[in-house]
Amino acid sequence: MKKSSLLFTGLVILSGAISAQDNTVYQKPPKAIINLLDAKPNPVVMISSNGENMLLLDMSGLPSIAELSQPELRLAGLRINPATNGKSRSLSYSGIKLISVNRGTESTFTGLPAQPALADITWSPDEEKIAFTHTGGNGIELWIADLKTLEAKRLSTYKLNDSYGQSFIWHPDGKSLMAKFIPDNQKLPQEPDNIPSGPLIQENTGKAAPVPTYQDLLKNPYDESLFDHYFHSQLRIVELDGSSEEYLQPHIIRNMEYSPDGRYLLLSNISRPYSYQVPIARFPYSTSLYDQKGKLVKKLYDAPLAENIPAGFDGVPEGPREFGWRTDKGAVLYWVEAQDKGNPSQQAIIRDMLYTLEAPFNQNALKLADCYFRFNSIHWGDDKVAIMTERWWKTRFERRSFIKPSNETFRVNLYDRYYEDGYSDPGTFVTRKNEYNRQVLLTEFNALKRISDPDNVAIFSISDGASPEGDRPFVLKFNIKTKLQDTLFRSSAPYYERPVFFNNEKNIIISREAKDTVLNYFTYNTEDKSSGRITNFSDPYPDLKGVQKQQLNYTRLDGINLSGTLYLPAGFKSGDAPLPTLIWAYPREFKTAAAAGQVKGSPYKFSTLSAGSPVYLVTQGYAILDNADMPIVGESNQEPNDTFVEQIRYNAEAAITQLTKMGVSDKKRIAVGGHSYGAFMTANLLAHTDLFAAGIARSGAYNRSLTPFGFQAEERTYWQAPAVYAKMSPFSYADKIKTPILLIHGQADNNTGTFPMQSERMYSALKGHGATARLVLLPSESHGYRAKESVMHMMWEMNQWLDKYVKNK
Repeated sequence: MKKSSLLFTGLVILSGAISAQDNTVYQKPPKAIINLLDAKPNPVVMISSNGENMLLLDMSGLPSIAELSQPELRLAGLRINPATNGKSRSLSYSGIKLISVNRGTESTFTGLPAQPALADITWSPDEEKIAFTHTGGNGIELWIADLKTLEAKRLSTYKLNDSYGQSFIWHPDGKSLMAKFIPDNQKLPQEPDNIPSGPLIQENTGKAAPVPTYQDLLKNPYDESLFDHYFHSQLRIVELDGSSEEYLQPHIIRNMEYSPDGRYLLLSNISRPYSYQVPIARFPYSTSLYDQKGKLVKKLYDAPLAENIPAGFDGVPEGPREFGWRTDKGAVLYWVEAQDKGNPSQQAIIRDMLYTLEAPFNQNALKLADCYFRFNSIHWGDDKVAIMTERWWKTRFERRSFIKPSNETFRVNLYDRYYEDGYSDPGTFVTRKNEYNRQVLLTEFNALKRISDPDNVAIFSISDGASPEGDRPFVLKFNIKTKLQDTLFRSSAPYYERPVFFNNEKNIIISREAKDTVLNYFTYNTEDKSSGRITNFSDPYPDLKGVQKQQLNYTRLDGINLSGTLYLPAGFKSGDAPLPTLIWAYPREFKTAAAAGQVKGSPYKFSTLSAGSPVYLVTQGYAILDNADMPIVGESNQEPNDTFVEQIRYNAEAAITQLTKMGVSDKKRIAVGGHSYGAFMTANLLAHTDLFAAGIARSGAYNRSLTPFGFQAEERTYWQAPAVYAKMSPFSYADKIKTPILLIHGQADNNTGTFPMQSERMYSALKGHGATARLVLLPSESHGYRAKESVMHMMWEMNQWLDKYVKNK
């Protein structure tokens, strides 16, 4: 079998030193950074829909490079582990505990695997059980656990196929699961010999088919046969006693969903012809309805290969899409169809149309609503209320409308806003479980008054609460007739509090944290403002005690307000000598200056460090400005990227001015860095300014001619805006970069556009012009770095680079 990744014994490092190439072993950063990287993270929390139970999921630590370097197959835009027939590089949990919120007790489950690697943890419809997967050495198993007996058990001896999509779903009655298993008696395709039988040929017959620079695509007939082998699944209905029976023949299953009443299965299967140009999500597929015995009820639609979706982020395929079930009815389908051929450039009053079809599905579909923009989502309530959301990416416009599923002509626009405007965001609608154990809108109405005034209904939402004071999450009550609103809860200083459970009763559940207090969960009484602790998580980063953290707000040259989070080493005080500094940022595009200038984040959040965070370096005597605002604005008909280079300069200059004015930073000892698009920003700043002493660019793309059909938020192609592509490509200005730059890249990067070749070619260009540069390629790493050895070495490289070219400049 072909192996697509290898285990390297060392790193490949290129530098401009006398020795052009250095194959070295993994290095470790200073002890203070190691302690932080080794810190055990606090559990992930899952709360039942009724708020009675809470699951604590223990996170596994960073995997070893040996684990990460297991053989993997890269097929149709996905990566799988052939040994397990599951997704490679997937995250898992190493343990589960149960907290009874009302009783305040914490319990453990018996019968779990000896070395748990758990994933896809899913409540049963009645929330008395959970189902999950466990990945062992030779496959993926289906397990369940009972919340009353606290017993866990393996449910089937068959191995799951978790290569794509959901591996299982609960039946609505909670008595069985529909699961995808590896078909019996599968034979691995024979690997072809090394003598080719002929050329590989692709042909286009004059039809425009612009696609992004996808990675890990199918490349030849053998890849197709491997794709067939590893992605075909046999569905089985698995009873809770472990017995099972096959359901239909094996297929490559795109999606599956039971009707709320459990009588029908909505099933989408991938079909040929496969593509060498686009990933699996754009392959042809057939959507059909089946009954509980596997009998075909109705074939709904055969979607063709989607290689020719109209250009632009508002482009969609022609024909029916986004099939789903109304959650408030036993068996009513809905779907969307574009009315403009999916082409955002085509003039149209109605962009999408929403349809429904009721069981037994032998009538014509009914039109439910017109969409003047692209359909985004719908939240069902009942026949008298549903909330539909439309969006138009080009302008960042969003509309939320009150519609009545029983009356296609009724429509009231509740919110017209721009979704990049955080201050106006009402948040996510609050839902509850109905008689089908499906989520529907949580509503409040007077039953007697609703008879005479059926529209007098209130709905609820939970928002991040962006504001000039920073994020202050809130619960909002909104009357959909009068549009009057009432804030039922709002976070207040000195805490960052977020509602995580709300059912329109006085007791809610919130998470609470502060700048120096780790996040925990509490019950909160909205009437008397009292609270009760549920969890007792401890600070995972005692080594950061004394590190100072503050939210900075400052203004750039054209008046746009900017913000960032400043970390200062323990013991630093006003009047001390200015510090060497690292500014870490990621550019974001905006269509309005007002949205770009809004305050982001909260000064009261506890700092949780990701593996790639620059904050670790505060322990080495650096000031760190993390998440420094880097907005790129293009108002009206202007595109943000028309002035990308100028605007990142404005942003950088404003940050440096603020830091030096505060006496925090030494202007001559400031570095800039970023990951992915932040790396691209870093290289551009070094190419077009002399503001920095050094740069760190991780997993970036530097030559935009290699992403010719758009990148990030750029819709235009290279041929439509060649000057923009050229000016934004730091590769074009490699001869201008005189500031030391550290390039780091994962050798297995699968992110669209950021091929490892981007860093390799950039390094070659820099070296060719005599720049001070270093290229570090991390074996087996993708776009984000995960192996403990890789992360440790990355931090060692960053610290060494900053010490050499910034701290000791």
